[in-house]
Amino acid sequence: MNKIKVEEKYRDVEKWFGDHCSSVIVAFSGGVDSCLVAFLARKILGKENALAVIADSPSLKRKDLEIARQFCKENDITLEVIQTHEIDNPNYASNPIDRCYFCKYTLYDELKLISEKYPGAQILNGQNFDDLGDYRPGIKAAQEFRVLKPLADCKFSKQDIRDMAHYFDLTTWDKPASPCLSSRIPYGQEVTIEKLRQIEDAEDMLNSLGFEEVRVRHYGNKAKIEVPAHQVERLKKHQKIIAGYLQDIGFEKIEIDEEGLVSGKLNRAIA
Repeated sequence: MNKIKVEEKYRDVEKWFGDHCSSVIVAFSGGVDSCLVAFLARKILGKENALAVIADSPSLKRKDLEIARQFCKENDITLEVIQTHEIDNPNYASNPIDRCYFCKYTLYDELKLISEKYPGAQILNGQNFDDLGDYRPGIKAAQEFRVLKPLADCKFSKQDIRDMAHYFDLTTWDKPASPCLSSRIPYGQEVTIEKLRQIEDAEDMLNSLGFEEVRVRHYGNKAKIEVPAHQVERLKKHQKIIAGYLQDIGFEKIEIDEEGLVSGKLNRAIA
């Protein structure tokens, strides 16, 4: 961590808040990006001017919801938990390549309603500068609702975010990326609550074996497991117990991805 760079980035983002908003509602997920935004908003604007809102959706892991609650408690951030029902929208549940758009649209629509209770409050998200080069349909929804993006505007890379979170000793600074559970289901295959629970149960089991970064891709009756490439051989040593557990929760076939974990791997199908 380059302390001088972190302090420079902090001055940048502090000025951004001063120029753009006096009160905010943060689209909060419990991931390191939105945790940093919520922390900075609370620190710079004060508790009474910073509200974090998390969507308790079937695609959010229960442990991530608990981490989010604990983070806000530790940092004295006001948190509101809302129920979103994007899975009831056929445009989302059918799992098109722009599924994330419909998810984020639902979220920002809810946040817009909440903002009516706080006149002048701006909606913020945790989009970072690196996200601008990824395939992220949710960005379109953010643009439509005029959601502000302090980290991207201040050119925070993913590493910059972790460095600043570490600098402020935030407990989530090294939390592995945890995309929504729906991202484990190939495009065009229906998203259901049953599939999401299967994925969550499988990944929780793998976490218990010491694999913190893991994806269980849901291919109907087959589960394809991704861990970082350097952990693949260790994963194979647990294959028997993993196969037994995953079969118990409904998977007939188990496959270990030899390439290793690649975030957003299912997006290759789009190309």
